[in-house]
Amino acid sequence: MRLLLDTHALLWWFSDDPGLPASCRKLIGRSDNSVFVSAASAWEIATKFRLGKLPNASDLVQDFGGYLARDRFLSLLVSNDHGVRAGMLPGPHQDPFDRMLIAQAEIEKLFIISNEKIFDRYGVRRIW
Repeated sequence: MRLLLDTHALLWWFSDDPGLPASCRKLIGRSDNSVFVSAASAWEIATKFRLGKLPNASDLVQDFGGYLARDRFLSLLVSNDHGVRAGMLPGPHQDPFDRMLIAQAEIEKLFIISNEKIFDRYGVRRIW
């Protein structure tokens, strides 16, 4: 299975937060699944850290690639196609990070691990 982690799912994975359901932890931890993390999540985490909204994310921001490598997560870069799709998504949802994840999940045919029910309006395959 090919999975894309929403930013909060990634943060909860790294912090072992009980907000991430055990069923999701099991899927993420399975070695036969490919787990992708979007460059948009790196951008979101760094932005929120800079703004003081994620004060405990210093180590993650300083070694984002190392954290991904440790858990064998794959980096998903933002392509031109992703950018165009995110910009052209219909509807009122304005969060640019979510819009990018929706576009990437659609184009790359990924299941997204997220508790964001608004993703369902866009037809992405959401787990959780």
